[in-house]
Amino acid sequence: MIDSFLTVSEQVLILFVLIAVGFICAKTKLINENGSKVMTNIVLYFVTPCVIISAFQREFDSTMLLKLLISAVCSALILAVSVVVAQLLFKNQQRSRATILKFATVFSNCGYMSLPLQKALLSDDGVFYGATFVAMFNIFVWSYGIITMKGKSEKGSSLKILINPGIIGTAIGIVLFLCSVKLPTIIAQPINYLAALNSPVPMLIIGYYLANANLKRAFTDLWSYIAMALRLIVLPLVTLAVLLLFGIKGSLLVSLIIATASPVAAITTMMSAKYGHDTELSVSLVSASTLLSLFTMPLVVGLAQYLS
Repeated sequence: MIDSFLTVSEQVLILFVLIAVGFICAKTKLINENGSKVMTNIVLYFVTPCVIISAFQREFDSTMLLKLLISAVCSALILAVSVVVAQLLFKNQQRSRATILKFATVFSNCGYMSLPLQKALLSDDGVFYGATFVAMFNIFVWSYGIITMKGKSEKGSSLKILINPGIIGTAIGIVLFLCSVKLPTIIAQPINYLAALNSPVPMLIIGYYLANANLKRAFTDLWSYIAMALRLIVLPLVTLAVLLLFGIKGSLLVSLIIATASPVAAITTMMSAKYGHDTELSVSLVSASTLLSLFTMPLVVGLAQYLS
């Protein structure tokens, strides 16, 4: 148990060192808002798909395919249960606050925080399973997420569910995996180089947001504490218990717990700003939960590694 905790702690601390660099860059004006948006687009449209495609570059294995399907089903169920919990718990809050609290509870930072940690702890197997969670995350964001933020389904949202970088990268990766296609070096190597940016660049972006966040609001609001407790502790531990009950162990279990135990998704702030909700609350939740995850993720993920 101690070894698992220390291993996860080390990897989380490494990510936080990178976050600290982003924090310093923001405070010294080396990164500004425009630079942060540019880096976000690079990660979203190039780095994340390359990480997923790189992880799927392996010989077809029927056992891995079965685990991939199990991962997809589990990911969808985890998100669906999170939706139910959030809808019931925050239904009596003022609409703009309720929208942010629901979104923050349901959606974890399964791209920026999870994939780097899954890669570090579990190698390509972790990203292999983590990619399915990212795919389900995108489906829920562009359906439930849009409806929650806007109050109704957005025109063209069905198309966005299918046409976004995470889904496209996963689809390409799965096809290559099913057909046992190995990309030529001239294509594979650039993909690997871009995939290698998935740890440092997202952490710099998170550091930038931390430097510009008002953390006081998140740490002085009871409902913010409840949302963060659900996101960082309650939902991950319930998920761990249920997955163990159904006999799911090993890299698949740990990968799912990493995705579930990650802090509030950065997209919460982007969606909040786009649809005119409580952006200050969203920034404080993203930032505060990211700081708290320094302590919660080693405990939850370490426990998952030990039990797996």
